[in-house]
Amino acid sequence: MALLLNNQRVILVGGKGGVGKTTTSATLALLAAERGRRVLVVSTDPAHSLADAFDRPIGDKITRVAPNLDGLEIDPDEEVVRHLEQVSRQLKRFTRPELYGAVERQIRLTGQSPGAQEAALLECIARTLEHGLQHYDLVIFDTAPTGHTLRLLALPEAMAAWTQGLLKSNQQSDKFAKVLDHLTPNSGKDIDNPLSSPEEHATSGLDERHKAIAEILLNRQRLLQRTRETFLDGSQTAILFVLTPEKLPILETTRAVRSLTDEKLPVAGIVINRILPIHADGEFLALRRQQEKQHLQEIDQQFSHLKRYPIPLQATDIQGTDQLMALGMQFTQAGF
Repeated sequence: MALLLNNQRVILVGGKGGVGKTTTSATLALLAAERGRRVLVVSTDPAHSLADAFDRPIGDKITRVAPNLDGLEIDPDEEVVRHLEQVSRQLKRFTRPELYGAVERQIRLTGQSPGAQEAALLECIARTLEHGLQHYDLVIFDTAPTGHTLRLLALPEAMAAWTQGLLKSNQQSDKFAKVLDHLTPNSGKDIDNPLSSPEEHATSGLDERHKAIAEILLNRQRLLQRTRETFLDGSQTAILFVLTPEKLPILETTRAVRSLTDEKLPVAGIVINRILPIHADGEFLALRRQQEKQHLQEIDQQFSHLKRYPIPLQATDIQGTDQLMALGMQFTQAGF
């Protein structure tokens, strides 16, 4: 399974909050970089523990953290602001100046609406992914807790359908309707595949204003389509879940694996983190180990179809590249 680190182009690391996703992401990134791959590790978690793991500032600009390894922390709140500023600029291109105030009010309301952060974050991830695939051998995403990640991975298709809704609402002529026909099979009555590829000539014949609107929407759809295709491609992408041998993480991970498998997303394995070392003694730890043994058996049953990577509990917190590399030796022994 070392091929996962050696051959994949994209690894998504997910799991319940507090199970060690960021430490796992940072360790895998360092291992791959040590093996000579050019790696970008990206945090999409608002908690931004990536800088803590490497014990150095990272932030929202790509930053060198080790040889062959760069880091990036995406701030979801900042992405909403940037995203809405971009949308506002685009809307004002097609709006009379006296309506600018109404546009800005609508943008403010949109920023407070459910899903605004996920939509902005998805576009940022899509653009980061494209940049990463062009300039790096491997892109590792340290994602937010499980529920957020599931919504994010489902968004490309939902946003593509929403984009088609915008196109439909902007139909002004038979020519504009042809754009919609390229996006929605069966004349837009039934969206069989929201991520089907729009043809290059789809906007030909439109007046300049409607052509500009259509191109903005089509470019977004193409970007989301490429992201979705990359996520679905098991030869490029692997999804890893991190859990601890405890009841709630097992339940949450079971649901997540089932959901992603139903969506044909390539779940590649489970990192079982913080397993009590065999040599740990004492009555309290003996009781914990007895309960842990039951949870480990449940993990083996629930995820028998997936590769499982056991990682022992560490004596101290992991911080800085030296400690991450020491932990990396245990990841290598586990099969990475």
